[in-house]
Amino acid sequence: MADAVRDGDGRREVGDDAMWSLSSAKPGNGVDQLRDNNMDTYWQSDGVQPHLINVQFSRKMAIKEVALYLDYKLDESYTPKKIAIRSGSTVHDLKEIHVQHIAEPNGWISIPLHTDEGLEKAPLRTFFLQVVILAMHQNGRDTHIRQVKIYAPRESNVLDWTIPEATTPQFAAYSCIR
Repeated sequence: MADAVRDGDGRREVGDDAMWSLSSAKPGNGVDQLRDNNMDTYWQSDGVQPHLINVQFSRKMAIKEVALYLDYKLDESYTPKKIAIRSGSTVHDLKEIHVQHIAEPNGWISIPLHTDEGLEKAPLRTFFLQVVILAMHQNGRDTHIRQVKIYAPRESNVLDWTIPEATTPQFAAYSCIR
């Protein structure tokens, strides 16, 4: 989905608030390339499957969505075909919350994250997210992921700093400074 890079629709990117780590990476193709906002660079794994992206927050965060930029035309057998999202307090108590199959992606892939609380779907609240690359196209071994974004709901401004209008003559008399 091409709209995953826009922040104007009730969400904000919070990836810079987290500590990122990878299960493996080729030299020059690590976390820096995964988060540099450049679609021409990518993370390339260098190890056994599954490949992992760990995202750890210092406080419990409300997470609305994970977006990944993938390009099958450029990456072919390196392109993820099956992705899982795990969530928990630490790496030791992760639970799988979502699995997604992707067919020859080209662009932003959006993975919504939420919990069913009552009648509405609330954002997932977590300290630790793990993106798990379970399989690649054409039975590839390593993976390329060009970008990852983590979105939280945009918090509404609860403080209203507007000055109320003077509605009485007494109030209007003291509403300005001479």
